[in-house]
Amino acid sequence: MTANAENQQTRVARLHGERDIRLEVATVRFPGEGEVLLRMAAAGICGSDLHYYQQGGFGPVRVREPIIPGHEASGYVAAIGVGVSGLAIGQLVAVNPSQPCGHCKFCSAGQPIHCLSMRFMGSAMRLPHEQGMFRDLMVVPARQCVPAGDLVSPGEAACAEPLAVCLHAVSHAGDVAGKRALVTGAGPIGSLVVAVLRHAGASEIVVTDLTDAALERAEAMGATRTINVTRDANLLDGYAGEKGHFELAFECSAAAAAIRTATELVKPRGTIVQVGVTGDVAIPLNALVGKELRYLGSQRFDKEFAIAVELIGTRTIDVRPIISHSFPLEDAVAAFEKAGDRTAACKVQLTFSRAGRTEAMHLNLPRTEFQ
Repeated sequence: MTANAENQQTRVARLHGERDIRLEVATVRFPGEGEVLLRMAAAGICGSDLHYYQQGGFGPVRVREPIIPGHEASGYVAAIGVGVSGLAIGQLVAVNPSQPCGHCKFCSAGQPIHCLSMRFMGSAMRLPHEQGMFRDLMVVPARQCVPAGDLVSPGEAACAEPLAVCLHAVSHAGDVAGKRALVTGAGPIGSLVVAVLRHAGASEIVVTDLTDAALERAEAMGATRTINVTRDANLLDGYAGEKGHFELAFECSAAAAAIRTATELVKPRGTIVQVGVTGDVAIPLNALVGKELRYLGSQRFDKEFAIAVELIGTRTIDVRPIISHSFPLEDAVAAFEKAGDRTAACKVQLTFSRAGRTEAMHLNLPRTEFQ
């Protein structure tokens, strides 16, 4: 069957500069071979999206041209291109934003995270920027879509990307079963790290943050103890004796004070995994060297995305406690402003017009494959 309908119009939220995000209209084409058209359902505002909005970027990554943000999203399959199998019209899927080239030296070495030609939806790292998923309709490669099942909501499915980041981060620490872990920073990533540690059998998970609201969510995700370091920093002193208490630390705040805390409280030859990102920051090298600590960076994910969808889809890891607010796409400015309020917000998500299984089948498009 040949598609003869005109291309659809879609709303997009496009960032033009600091605190300048605008609702615009764009054209969405028909899906080609190996592609699907999604009616987007839910999309989370990530810390990098927030940095783009508030400061125009983070570290060396700067927004240099208008960009549609968004790399944590789910949607319903609305139309299917030729050659696509395993997906059905109306199916809820989580969208993997990571698109390595598959043939550079890092991809060939089994390290696609470091792909030299990586395309990552909603990222300003490359120029031209990779456009993201804050839009009603979007064509994506079918291979980027992972079915989320019938149990969970679109908002839960949209948490697959940050959960994949955390699965990858925890994998750097090896077998965490029975080990004691410190998590500094209880935003969405820190709270999901807690959930992964709990799922993997860590015996003790102590979480620090500056706000009680964040710590309450970390506790809901499985923390054994939470400490507000603005008010009760002295409670950490009990973990500093005899060169440290924890075998592991996951630093999710990118704050110099938190990095210093991790080096103080992790025992000799323990592991610190740096998950939070920022610009240049001071590192306590004497403690790092003197205690022979392993200090590792962790970026993004690879095969962990499909694992994250499975864990969420079965609610083996229940991500609902971190979803604090939801705004329609037309209120994107309000959503970004709320996301910047850490006293109240954790994971803020956008929702999209008429998103649903029924609506996915009522576009002005053929229901069968495009040829």
